[in-house]
Amino acid sequence: MFQKFAYHFHAYQPGDIVYIKDSKGNKPIEYEERKSPVSIKIREEEVKGENWTRAMLYSYEHIADTLSQMKGVSVDIEPFTFLMLLRYHRKAFEDAVELLKRFDAVPTAPFHPIVPHLDEFEQRILARVSFDFYAPLIKNRAVIGYWLPEAVITKKSAEIVESSTNKELVFLLDERQLLYDFPQAKYSCNRYSKSFVFGREWLLSDAFAFNTLDVQGLIQATLRMADLEKERSGIPYLIFMASDLESLLGNPAQLDRFIRWMEGLEQNGVERVSAPEFIRKKLSGEYRRLEGECVFEIGVKDYSSWSDYFDLSIDGKTSDMRWLGLRREDGRIIHRWYKDRKISQLWKLAFTKLFQELNRAVRFGVIEGLRKLNSDPEEFLLRYARIFFKDYYDYFGMETSNIYVLEPANGDKSALRLGRAYYLMLLANHSCPRFWENLDTRVTFGNVSVMAKALIELIKYFNESELRSIFIEAYLRLLNFEKLYHLWNLGELKGMEGWETTEKAWNEALKPEVPTSEYNVVTRGSLYVGKRDLKDDLRYIIEQYNLDWAVADTGHIPGEMHGHWENTEWCEHR
Repeated sequence: MFQKFAYHFHAYQPGDIVYIKDSKGNKPIEYEERKSPVSIKIREEEVKGENWTRAMLYSYEHIADTLSQMKGVSVDIEPFTFLMLLRYHRKAFEDAVELLKRFDAVPTAPFHPIVPHLDEFEQRILARVSFDFYAPLIKNRAVIGYWLPEAVITKKSAEIVESSTNKELVFLLDERQLLYDFPQAKYSCNRYSKSFVFGREWLLSDAFAFNTLDVQGLIQATLRMADLEKERSGIPYLIFMASDLESLLGNPAQLDRFIRWMEGLEQNGVERVSAPEFIRKKLSGEYRRLEGECVFEIGVKDYSSWSDYFDLSIDGKTSDMRWLGLRREDGRIIHRWYKDRKISQLWKLAFTKLFQELNRAVRFGVIEGLRKLNSDPEEFLLRYARIFFKDYYDYFGMETSNIYVLEPANGDKSALRLGRAYYLMLLANHSCPRFWENLDTRVTFGNVSVMAKALIELIKYFNESELRSIFIEAYLRLLNFEKLYHLWNLGELKGMEGWETTEKAWNEALKPEVPTSEYNVVTRGSLYVGKRDLKDDLRYIIEQYNLDWAVADTGHIPGEMHGHWENTEWCEHR
Protein backbone atom coordinates (compact mmCIF):
# COMPACT_ATOMS: atom_id res chain seq x y z
CA MET A 1 0.00 0.00 0.00
CA PHE A 2 1.04 3.62 -0.54
CA GLN A 3 -1.05 4.75 2.41
CA LYS A 4 1.14 6.09 5.25
CA PHE A 5 0.04 6.80 8.80
CA ALA A 6 1.23 9.36 11.37
CA TYR A 7 0.21 10.13 14.93
CA HIS A 8 1.04 13.29 16.85
CA PHE A 9 0.69 13.52 20.62
CA HIS A 10 0.29 16.87 22.32
CA ALA A 11 1.52 16.66 25.91
CA TYR A 12 -0.13 17.92 29.07
CA GLN A 13 0.52 21.39 30.47
CA PRO A 14 0.68 21.90 34.26
CA GLY A 15 -1.78 23.99 36.25
CA ASP A 16 -1.49 23.57 40.02
CA ILE A 17 0.66 26.52 41.11
CA VAL A 18 -1.04 28.48 43.88
CA TYR A 19 1.77 30.85 44.88
CA ILE A 20 5.14 31.97 43.45
CA LYS A 21 7.81 32.50 46.10
CA ASP A 22 9.89 35.68 46.24
CA SER A 23 13.18 35.95 44.34
CA LYS A 24 15.58 38.49 42.87
CA GLY A 25 15.21 36.86 39.48
CA ASN A 26 18.64 35.26 39.40
CA LYS A 27 17.35 31.67 39.57
CA PRO A 28 14.38 29.58 38.42
CA ILE A 29 11.08 30.22 40.14
CA GLU A 30 10.09 28.32 43.24
CA TYR A 31 6.44 27.89 44.02
CA GLU A 32 3.82 26.26 46.21
CA GLU A 33 1.52 23.69 44.63
CA ARG A 34 -2.05 22.74 45.25
CA LYS A 35 -2.63 19.85 47.64
CA SER A 36 -5.69 18.04 46.35
CA PRO A 37 -4.85 14.31 46.17
CA VAL A 38 -6.04 12.33 43.15
CA SER A 39 -5.21 9.06 41.42
CA ILE A 40 -5.75 7.56 37.98
CA LYS A 41 -5.66 3.89 36.97
CA ILE A 42 -3.32 2.76 34.18
CA ARG A 43 -3.58 -0.90 33.26
CA GLU A 44 -3.65 -2.50 36.71
CA GLU A 45 -1.66 0.19 38.51
CA GLU A 46 -3.00 3.16 40.44
CA VAL A 47 -0.93 6.30 39.87
CA LYS A 48 -1.30 8.84 42.67
CA GLY A 49 -0.37 12.49 42.95
CA GLU A 50 -0.77 15.26 45.49
CA ASN A 51 -2.57 17.11 42.68
CA TRP A 52 -3.66 16.50 39.10
CA THR A 53 -0.41 17.83 37.61
CA ARG A 54 1.74 15.48 39.66
CA ALA A 55 -0.46 12.50 38.79
CA MET A 56 -0.11 13.33 35.09
CA LEU A 57 3.66 13.70 35.37
CA TYR A 58 4.01 10.38 37.20
CA SER A 59 1.99 8.70 34.43
CA TYR A 60 4.58 9.68 31.80
CA GLU A 61 6.70 6.67 32.74
CA HIS A 62 3.92 4.40 31.49
CA ILE A 63 3.40 6.48 28.35
CA ALA A 64 7.12 6.50 27.54
CA ASP A 65 7.20 2.72 27.89
CA THR A 66 4.41 2.37 25.34
CA LEU A 67 5.75 4.93 22.89
CA SER A 68 9.18 3.30 22.94
CA GLN A 69 7.60 0.49 20.91
CA MET A 70 6.20 2.91 18.32
CA LYS A 71 7.30 4.53 15.09
CA GLY A 72 5.74 7.23 12.97
CA VAL A 73 5.08 9.29 16.09
CA SER A 74 5.75 12.95 16.80
CA VAL A 75 5.39 14.57 20.21
CA ASP A 76 5.36 18.10 21.57
CA ILE A 77 5.95 18.79 25.26
CA GLU A 78 5.44 22.32 26.54
CA PRO A 79 8.72 23.62 28.06
CA PHE A 80 7.37 24.20 31.58
CA THR A 81 6.01 20.65 31.62
CA PHE A 82 9.46 19.42 30.55
CA LEU A 83 10.98 21.41 33.41
CA MET A 84 8.58 19.89 35.94
CA LEU A 85 9.35 16.40 34.69
CA LEU A 86 13.04 17.07 35.22
CA ARG A 87 12.44 18.39 38.72
CA TYR A 88 10.05 15.74 39.97
CA HIS A 89 10.44 12.63 37.85
CA ARG A 90 13.91 12.59 36.32
CA LYS A 91 13.65 9.08 34.88
CA ALA A 92 10.48 9.99 32.96
CA PHE A 93 12.22 13.15 31.75
CA GLU A 94 15.25 11.22 30.51
CA ASP A 95 13.00 8.64 28.84
CA ALA A 96 11.09 11.45 27.13
CA VAL A 97 14.33 13.02 25.91
CA GLU A 98 15.51 9.74 24.40
CA LEU A 99 12.13 9.21 22.74
CA LEU A 100 12.11 12.69 21.25
CA LYS A 101 15.61 12.21 19.90
CA ARG A 102 14.45 9.04 18.18
CA PHE A 103 11.03 10.31 17.12
CA ASP A 104 10.17 13.75 15.80
CA ALA A 105 10.37 16.33 18.56
CA VAL A 106 7.95 19.13 17.78
CA PRO A 107 8.68 22.58 19.26
CA THR A 108 5.80 24.47 20.79
CA ALA A 109 5.28 27.87 22.40
CA PRO A 110 6.21 27.94 26.11
CA PHE A 111 3.38 28.22 28.64
CA HIS A 112 0.66 27.09 26.19
CA PRO A 113 -1.02 30.42 25.40
CA ILE A 114 -3.41 31.07 22.53
CA VAL A 115 -0.60 32.62 20.50
CA PRO A 116 -2.63 34.85 18.12
CA HIS A 117 -4.36 36.41 21.15
CA LEU A 118 -1.00 37.81 22.28
CA ASP A 119 0.81 40.95 21.15
CA GLU A 120 3.33 40.40 18.35
CA PHE A 121 6.18 41.21 20.74
CA GLU A 122 5.20 38.27 22.97
CA GLN A 123 4.74 36.08 19.92
CA ARG A 124 8.31 36.78 18.79
CA ILE A 125 9.75 36.05 22.24
CA LEU A 126 7.81 32.79 22.55
CA ALA A 127 8.70 31.61 19.04
CA ARG A 128 12.42 32.33 19.52
CA VAL A 129 12.43 30.64 22.94
CA SER A 130 10.62 27.57 21.58
CA PHE A 131 13.39 26.92 19.06
CA ASP A 132 16.14 27.75 21.56
CA PHE A 133 14.59 25.34 24.07
CA TYR A 134 14.17 22.52 21.55
CA ALA A 135 17.59 23.07 19.93
CA PRO A 136 19.20 19.94 21.50
CA LEU A 137 16.33 17.77 20.21
CA ILE A 138 16.02 19.10 16.65
CA LYS A 139 19.59 20.03 15.73
CA ASN A 140 19.93 17.20 13.19
CA ARG A 141 16.52 17.68 11.62
CA ALA A 142 16.11 19.76 8.47
CA VAL A 143 12.29 19.55 8.55
CA ILE A 144 10.45 19.81 11.85
CA GLY A 145 6.87 20.02 13.00
CA TYR A 146 5.54 22.99 14.94
CA TRP A 147 2.62 22.98 17.38
CA LEU A 148 0.81 26.21 18.10
CA PRO A 149 -1.14 25.66 21.35
CA GLU A 150 -4.66 24.43 20.59
CA ALA A 151 -3.48 24.76 16.95
CA VAL A 152 -4.89 28.31 16.90
CA ILE A 153 -3.18 29.99 13.98
CA THR A 154 -3.19 33.11 11.84
CA LYS A 155 -1.04 33.92 8.83
CA LYS A 156 0.78 36.57 10.86
CA SER A 157 1.49 34.18 13.76
CA ALA A 158 2.81 31.60 11.29
CA GLU A 159 5.12 34.19 9.73
CA ILE A 160 6.50 35.14 13.16
CA VAL A 161 7.28 31.48 13.88
CA GLU A 162 8.86 31.02 10.45
CA SER A 163 11.09 34.07 10.94
CA SER A 164 12.48 32.52 14.14
CA THR A 165 14.18 29.52 12.51
CA ASN A 166 16.05 28.51 9.37
CA LYS A 167 14.50 25.04 9.32
CA GLU A 168 11.63 23.86 7.13
CA LEU A 169 8.44 23.79 9.22
CA VAL A 170 5.29 21.70 9.14
CA PHE A 171 2.39 23.28 11.03
CA LEU A 172 0.33 20.47 12.56
CA LEU A 173 -3.35 21.41 12.48
CA ASP A 174 -6.85 19.95 12.14
CA GLU A 175 -8.51 19.23 8.79
CA ARG A 176 -11.39 21.57 9.77
CA GLN A 177 -8.91 24.46 9.65
CA LEU A 178 -7.83 23.82 6.07
CA LEU A 179 -9.37 25.22 2.89
CA TYR A 180 -8.81 22.58 0.19
CA ASP A 181 -9.26 24.01 -3.30
CA PHE A 182 -8.82 20.69 -5.10
CA PRO A 183 -9.39 17.10 -3.93
CA GLN A 184 -5.91 15.75 -4.70
CA ALA A 185 -4.47 18.05 -2.01
CA LYS A 186 -6.01 15.80 0.63
CA TYR A 187 -3.38 13.67 2.40
CA SER A 188 -0.65 15.38 0.37
CA CYS A 189 2.38 17.59 0.95
CA ASN A 190 0.86 21.10 0.93
CA ARG A 191 2.46 24.48 1.43
CA TYR A 192 1.20 27.18 3.78
CA SER A 193 3.01 30.52 3.94
CA LYS A 194 6.70 29.57 3.62
CA SER A 195 6.12 26.23 5.36
CA PHE A 196 4.04 23.07 5.03
CA VAL A 197 0.83 22.04 6.76
CA PHE A 198 -1.07 18.87 7.70
CA GLY A 199 -4.54 18.62 9.16
CA ARG A 200 -5.48 15.70 11.37
CA GLU A 201 -8.42 13.45 10.65
CA TRP A 202 -10.49 14.68 13.56
CA LEU A 203 -13.31 12.12 13.61
CA LEU A 204 -10.95 9.16 13.81
CA SER A 205 -8.59 10.93 16.21
CA ASP A 206 -11.54 11.59 18.52
CA ALA A 207 -12.83 8.03 18.07
CA PHE A 208 -9.63 6.79 19.68
CA ALA A 209 -9.44 9.51 22.33
CA PHE A 210 -13.07 9.09 23.41
CA ASN A 211 -13.43 5.33 22.86
CA THR A 212 -16.23 5.40 20.29
CA LEU A 213 -14.62 2.65 18.18
CA ASP A 214 -13.03 -0.61 19.24
CA VAL A 215 -9.59 -1.61 17.92
CA GLN A 216 -10.94 -3.41 14.86
CA GLY A 217 -13.17 -0.45 14.11
CA LEU A 218 -10.15 1.90 14.28
CA ILE A 219 -8.17 -0.32 11.93
CA GLN A 220 -10.97 -0.62 9.38
CA ALA A 221 -11.81 3.10 9.52
CA THR A 222 -8.17 3.92 8.80
CA LEU A 223 -7.97 1.51 5.87
CA ARG A 224 -11.19 2.95 4.40
CA MET A 225 -9.37 6.27 4.00
CA ALA A 226 -7.36 4.80 1.15
CA ASP A 227 -6.97 7.22 -1.76
CA LEU A 228 -7.55 4.84 -4.68
CA GLU A 229 -6.28 7.28 -7.30
CA LYS A 230 -2.98 7.74 -5.47
CA GLU A 231 -2.76 4.00 -4.87
CA ARG A 232 -3.15 3.35 -8.63
CA SER A 233 -0.57 6.03 -9.44
CA GLY A 234 1.97 4.85 -6.87
CA ILE A 235 1.90 8.16 -4.96
CA PRO A 236 2.54 7.90 -1.19
CA TYR A 237 -0.01 9.84 0.89
CA LEU A 238 -0.41 10.40 4.62
CA ILE A 239 -3.29 9.83 7.01
CA PHE A 240 -2.48 12.15 9.93
CA MET A 241 -3.94 11.75 13.41
CA ALA A 242 -3.43 13.76 16.59
CA SER A 243 -4.71 13.85 20.15
CA ASP A 244 -3.61 14.81 23.63
CA LEU A 245 -0.97 12.55 25.11
CA GLU A 246 -3.39 12.03 27.99
CA SER A 247 -5.74 10.26 25.58
CA LEU A 248 -3.48 7.28 26.22
CA LEU A 249 -4.73 7.38 29.81
CA GLY A 250 -8.46 7.73 29.12
CA ASN A 251 -9.10 4.30 30.70
CA PRO A 252 -6.89 1.53 32.09
CA ALA A 253 -6.82 -0.33 28.75
CA GLN A 254 -6.15 2.68 26.49
CA LEU A 255 -2.39 2.15 26.10
CA ASP A 256 -2.95 -1.42 24.95
CA ARG A 257 -5.70 -0.30 22.53
CA PHE A 258 -3.24 2.07 20.86
CA ILE A 259 -0.58 -0.64 20.48
CA ARG A 260 -3.08 -3.08 18.94
CA TRP A 261 -4.33 -0.40 16.53
CA MET A 262 -0.80 0.35 15.34
CA GLU A 263 0.03 -3.36 15.00
CA GLY A 264 -3.14 -3.91 13.00
CA LEU A 265 -2.22 -1.19 10.53
CA GLU A 266 1.24 -2.61 10.08
CA GLN A 267 -0.17 -6.07 9.42
CA ASN A 268 -2.27 -4.53 6.66
CA GLY A 269 0.77 -3.01 4.97
CA VAL A 270 0.37 0.58 6.22
CA GLU A 271 3.76 2.16 6.89
CA ARG A 272 3.96 4.47 9.91
CA VAL A 273 5.87 7.68 9.34
CA SER A 274 5.57 11.05 11.13
CA ALA A 275 4.27 14.11 9.28
CA PRO A 276 7.70 15.86 9.30
CA GLU A 277 9.37 12.65 8.05
CA PHE A 278 6.74 12.33 5.31
CA ILE A 279 7.56 15.88 4.14
CA ARG A 280 11.30 15.14 4.31
CA LYS A 281 10.85 12.09 2.10
CA LYS A 282 8.71 14.01 -0.37
CA LEU A 283 11.29 16.81 -0.61
CA SER A 284 14.20 14.40 -0.96
CA GLY A 285 12.52 12.41 -3.72
CA GLU A 286 12.35 9.19 -1.70
CA TYR A 287 8.56 9.43 -1.94
CA ARG A 288 7.13 10.12 -5.40
CA ARG A 289 5.13 13.34 -5.69
CA LEU A 290 1.98 14.35 -7.49
CA GLU A 291 2.53 16.99 -10.12
CA GLY A 292 2.87 20.25 -8.17
CA GLU A 293 2.93 18.52 -4.77
CA CYS A 294 4.96 20.37 -2.11
CA VAL A 295 4.60 23.48 -4.29
CA PHE A 296 0.89 24.31 -4.31
CA GLU A 297 -0.40 26.24 -1.30
CA ILE A 298 -3.67 25.67 0.53
CA GLY A 299 -5.53 28.16 2.65
CA VAL A 300 -5.93 28.00 6.42
CA LYS A 301 -8.70 29.83 8.26
CA ASP A 302 -7.32 32.52 10.57
CA TYR A 303 -8.08 31.94 14.27
CA SER A 304 -9.15 28.35 13.60
CA SER A 305 -8.21 25.61 16.10
CA TRP A 306 -8.23 21.86 16.61
CA SER A 307 -10.78 21.64 19.44
CA ASP A 308 -13.41 24.33 19.07
CA TYR A 309 -17.14 24.11 19.84
CA PHE A 310 -17.71 22.68 16.39
CA ASP A 311 -21.45 22.28 16.96
CA LEU A 312 -21.73 26.10 16.90
CA SER A 313 -19.78 26.53 13.67
CA ILE A 314 -21.52 28.52 10.94
CA ASP A 315 -19.08 27.85 8.09
CA GLY A 316 -18.16 24.22 8.76
CA LYS A 317 -14.71 25.24 10.03
CA THR A 318 -13.39 25.68 13.53
CA SER A 319 -12.51 28.99 15.19
CA ASP A 320 -11.32 30.27 18.57
CA MET A 321 -14.79 30.82 20.06
CA ARG A 322 -14.04 28.23 22.73
CA TRP A 323 -11.45 30.61 24.20
CA LEU A 324 -13.24 33.86 23.38
CA GLY A 325 -16.77 32.97 24.46
CA LEU A 326 -17.81 34.81 21.32
CA ARG A 327 -18.54 33.54 17.81
CA ARG A 328 -16.46 35.68 15.45
CA GLU A 329 -18.76 35.15 12.46
CA ASP A 330 -21.70 37.01 14.02
CA GLY A 331 -20.23 38.54 17.19
CA ARG A 332 -22.61 36.59 19.44
CA ILE A 333 -21.74 35.55 22.99
CA ILE A 334 -22.29 31.81 23.33
CA HIS A 335 -23.43 29.59 26.19
CA ARG A 336 -22.63 25.99 27.14
CA TRP A 337 -24.13 23.38 29.41
CA TYR A 338 -22.43 22.83 32.76
CA LYS A 339 -23.86 20.64 35.52
CA ASP A 340 -27.25 20.46 33.80
CA ARG A 341 -27.61 24.23 33.37
CA LYS A 342 -26.75 26.78 30.74
CA ILE A 343 -23.78 29.00 31.54
CA SER A 344 -22.95 32.15 29.61
CA GLN A 345 -19.43 32.20 28.24
CA LEU A 346 -19.26 36.01 28.49
CA TRP A 347 -16.68 35.58 31.25
CA LYS A 348 -14.22 34.22 28.66
CA LEU A 349 -14.34 37.40 26.59
CA ALA A 350 -13.80 39.49 29.73
CA PHE A 351 -10.98 37.22 30.93
CA THR A 352 -9.29 37.46 27.50
CA LYS A 353 -9.60 41.24 27.35
CA LEU A 354 -8.43 41.65 30.95
CA PHE A 355 -5.31 39.56 30.47
CA GLN A 356 -4.48 41.38 27.26
CA GLU A 357 -4.58 44.64 29.24
CA LEU A 358 -2.49 43.18 32.05
CA ASN A 359 0.03 41.77 29.55
CA ARG A 360 0.32 45.23 28.04
CA ALA A 361 0.95 46.80 31.45
CA VAL A 362 3.66 44.27 32.31
CA ARG A 363 5.29 44.55 28.88
CA PHE A 364 5.30 48.35 29.12
CA GLY A 365 6.88 48.33 32.58
CA VAL A 366 9.49 45.70 31.72
CA ILE A 367 10.54 47.37 28.46
CA GLU A 368 10.64 50.83 30.07
CA GLY A 369 12.73 49.47 32.92
CA LEU A 370 15.13 47.72 30.53
CA ARG A 371 15.50 50.80 28.35
CA LYS A 372 16.48 52.83 31.40
CA LEU A 373 19.27 50.28 31.86
CA ASN A 374 20.29 50.84 28.22
CA SER A 375 19.36 47.24 27.43
CA ASP A 376 18.25 45.45 24.29
CA PRO A 377 14.83 44.31 25.63
CA GLU A 378 14.06 41.59 23.09
CA GLU A 379 17.48 39.96 23.19
CA PHE A 380 17.61 40.08 26.99
CA LEU A 381 14.13 38.57 27.35
CA LEU A 382 15.06 35.80 24.95
CA ARG A 383 18.16 34.99 27.00
CA TYR A 384 16.24 35.12 30.28
CA ALA A 385 14.75 31.75 29.28
CA ARG A 386 18.18 30.33 30.19
CA ILE A 387 17.45 31.32 33.82
CA PHE A 388 13.76 30.49 33.89
CA PHE A 389 14.40 27.01 32.44
CA LYS A 390 17.92 26.76 33.88
CA ASP A 391 17.79 23.13 35.02
CA TYR A 392 16.76 22.02 31.53
CA TYR A 393 19.48 24.02 29.77
CA ASP A 394 22.08 22.83 32.29
CA TYR A 395 21.09 19.23 31.52
CA PHE A 396 22.14 19.77 27.90
CA GLY A 397 25.25 21.75 28.80
CA MET A 398 23.98 25.03 27.34
CA GLU A 399 25.08 28.46 28.60
CA THR A 400 23.07 29.67 31.61
CA SER A 401 25.43 32.05 33.40
CA ASN A 402 24.30 35.49 34.54
CA ILE A 403 27.13 36.96 32.46
CA TYR A 404 25.61 35.48 29.29
CA VAL A 405 22.02 36.38 30.19
CA LEU A 406 22.87 39.94 31.27
CA GLU A 407 25.08 40.78 28.29
CA PRO A 408 22.22 42.56 26.43
CA ALA A 409 21.51 44.47 29.70
CA ASN A 410 25.09 45.68 30.10
CA GLY A 411 25.57 43.34 33.06
CA ASP A 412 23.05 45.21 35.24
CA LYS A 413 21.54 42.74 37.72
CA SER A 414 18.43 44.91 38.11
CA ALA A 415 17.33 43.50 34.76
CA LEU A 416 16.87 40.07 36.32
CA ARG A 417 13.86 41.23 38.34
CA LEU A 418 12.30 42.63 35.17
CA GLY A 419 12.98 39.43 33.25
CA ARG A 420 11.35 37.41 36.01
CA ALA A 421 8.23 39.63 36.01
CA TYR A 422 7.91 39.27 32.25
CA TYR A 423 8.19 35.48 32.36
CA LEU A 424 5.65 35.31 35.18
CA MET A 425 3.29 37.24 32.93
CA LEU A 426 3.91 34.71 30.14
CA LEU A 427 3.33 31.83 32.57
CA ALA A 428 -0.01 33.43 33.52
CA ASN A 429 -1.30 33.14 29.96
CA HIS A 430 -1.99 29.39 29.84
CA SER A 431 -4.99 28.78 27.58
CA CYS A 432 -6.43 26.19 29.98
CA PRO A 433 -8.87 28.38 31.98
CA ARG A 434 -10.81 29.36 28.86
CA PHE A 435 -10.94 25.80 27.55
CA TRP A 436 -13.49 24.78 30.19
CA GLU A 437 -17.06 26.00 30.52
CA ASN A 438 -16.82 26.93 34.20
CA LEU A 439 -14.67 29.80 35.43
CA ASP A 440 -14.01 28.40 38.91
CA THR A 441 -11.19 25.92 38.26
CA ARG A 442 -7.68 25.22 39.49
CA VAL A 443 -6.21 26.42 36.18
CA THR A 444 -7.99 29.77 36.39
CA PHE A 445 -6.68 30.20 39.91
CA GLY A 446 -3.15 29.40 38.74
CA ASN A 447 -3.19 32.00 35.96
CA VAL A 448 -4.57 34.67 38.27
CA SER A 449 -2.15 33.90 41.10
CA VAL A 450 0.89 34.12 38.80
CA MET A 451 -0.30 37.32 37.11
CA ALA A 452 -0.97 38.91 40.50
CA LYS A 453 2.59 38.07 41.51
CA ALA A 454 4.02 39.68 38.35
CA LEU A 455 2.05 42.89 38.96
CA ILE A 456 2.97 43.10 42.63
CA GLU A 457 6.64 42.60 41.84
CA LEU A 458 6.46 45.50 39.38
CA ILE A 459 4.68 47.63 42.00
CA LYS A 460 7.68 47.04 44.24
CA TYR A 461 10.26 47.46 41.48
CA PHE A 462 8.86 50.88 40.55
CA ASN A 463 8.37 51.85 44.19
CA GLU A 464 9.83 55.34 43.71
CA SER A 465 8.60 55.91 40.15
CA GLU A 466 5.51 57.57 38.76
CA LEU A 467 4.93 54.29 36.88
CA ARG A 468 3.99 52.52 40.11
CA SER A 469 0.35 53.59 39.83
CA ILE A 470 0.01 51.72 36.50
CA PHE A 471 0.63 48.38 38.19
CA ILE A 472 -1.50 49.17 41.24
CA GLU A 473 -4.38 49.97 38.91
CA ALA A 474 -3.73 46.77 36.93
CA TYR A 475 -3.78 44.68 40.11
CA LEU A 476 -7.03 46.33 41.20
CA ARG A 477 -8.55 45.51 37.80
CA LEU A 478 -7.69 41.83 38.40
CA LEU A 479 -8.94 41.96 41.98
CA ASN A 480 -12.28 43.49 40.91
CA PHE A 481 -12.98 41.22 37.97
CA GLU A 482 -16.74 41.20 38.60
CA LYS A 483 -16.95 44.99 38.06
CA LEU A 484 -15.74 44.70 34.48
CA TYR A 485 -19.30 43.95 33.38
CA HIS A 486 -20.32 47.57 33.88
CA LEU A 487 -16.90 49.10 33.24
CA TRP A 488 -16.76 47.60 29.76
CA ASN A 489 -20.52 47.76 29.03
CA LEU A 490 -20.60 44.01 28.39
CA GLY A 491 -24.39 44.09 28.53
CA GLU A 492 -24.38 45.88 25.17
CA LEU A 493 -23.09 42.75 23.43
CA LYS A 494 -25.50 40.32 21.75
CA GLY A 495 -26.04 36.81 23.02
CA MET A 496 -26.76 33.72 20.95
CA GLU A 497 -30.16 33.45 22.65
CA GLY A 498 -30.18 36.96 24.09
CA TRP A 499 -29.83 36.26 27.84
CA GLU A 500 -26.09 35.45 27.70
CA THR A 501 -25.07 39.11 28.16
CA THR A 502 -27.44 40.00 31.00
CA GLU A 503 -26.03 40.94 34.40
CA LYS A 504 -27.79 37.90 35.89
CA ALA A 505 -25.99 35.58 33.44
CA TRP A 506 -22.66 37.29 34.23
CA ASN A 507 -23.11 36.89 37.99
CA GLU A 508 -24.21 33.29 37.60
CA ALA A 509 -21.05 32.45 35.63
CA LEU A 510 -18.82 34.10 38.27
CA LYS A 511 -20.50 32.44 41.26
CA PRO A 512 -17.96 30.56 43.45
CA GLU A 513 -18.20 26.76 43.46
CA VAL A 514 -16.62 26.24 46.88
CA PRO A 515 -18.16 26.56 50.35
CA THR A 516 -15.04 28.28 51.75
CA SER A 517 -15.36 31.67 50.02
CA GLU A 518 -17.94 34.12 48.73
CA TYR A 519 -15.48 35.62 46.22
CA ASN A 520 -15.23 34.61 42.57
CA VAL A 521 -12.07 32.68 41.68
CA VAL A 522 -10.34 35.67 40.02
CA THR A 523 -10.76 37.78 43.15
CA ARG A 524 -9.75 34.82 45.32
CA GLY A 525 -6.58 34.19 43.33
CA SER A 526 -5.40 37.80 43.28
CA LEU A 527 -6.29 38.26 46.97
CA TYR A 528 -4.55 35.00 47.93
CA VAL A 529 -1.27 36.49 46.67
CA GLY A 530 -2.01 40.01 47.86
CA LYS A 531 -2.60 39.04 51.49
CA ARG A 532 0.95 37.62 51.61
CA ASP A 533 2.76 40.20 49.48
CA LEU A 534 1.04 43.56 50.04
CA LYS A 535 2.44 44.85 53.30
CA ASP A 536 3.12 48.15 55.07
CA ASP A 537 2.19 51.09 52.81
CA LEU A 538 0.60 48.73 50.25
CA ARG A 539 -1.78 47.03 52.66
CA TYR A 540 -4.47 49.62 52.04
CA ILE A 541 -5.11 48.04 48.61
CA ILE A 542 -6.78 44.99 50.15
CA GLU A 543 -7.85 46.13 53.61
CA GLN A 544 -11.53 46.31 52.66
CA TYR A 545 -11.61 42.60 51.74
CA ASN A 546 -12.36 39.59 53.93
CA LEU A 547 -9.00 37.81 53.90
CA ASP A 548 -10.56 34.66 55.36
CA TRP A 549 -12.16 34.18 51.93
CA ALA A 550 -8.79 34.43 50.15
CA VAL A 551 -8.49 30.66 49.73
CA ALA A 552 -7.06 28.53 46.91
CA ASP A 553 -9.98 26.08 46.82
CA THR A 554 -11.74 25.89 43.43
CA GLY A 555 -14.36 23.94 41.57
CA HIS A 556 -13.42 20.75 39.72
CA ILE A 557 -12.73 20.58 35.99
CA PRO A 558 -15.39 18.37 34.33
CA GLY A 559 -12.83 16.62 32.11
CA GLU A 560 -10.88 15.43 35.14
CA MET A 561 -13.68 13.73 37.03
CA HIS A 562 -12.60 10.29 35.78
CA GLY A 563 -9.79 10.65 38.32
CA HIS A 564 -10.31 9.31 41.82
CA TRP A 565 -10.29 12.49 43.93
CA GLU A 566 -10.14 12.31 47.70
CA ASN A 567 -12.44 15.33 47.70
CA THR A 568 -14.97 14.94 44.91
CA GLU A 569 -16.99 18.02 45.90
CA TRP A 570 -14.37 20.65 45.07
CA CYS A 571 -10.68 20.94 44.18
CA GLU A 572 -9.33 21.80 47.59
CA HIS A 573 -6.00 23.19 48.74
CA ARG A 574 -5.24 21.57 52.07
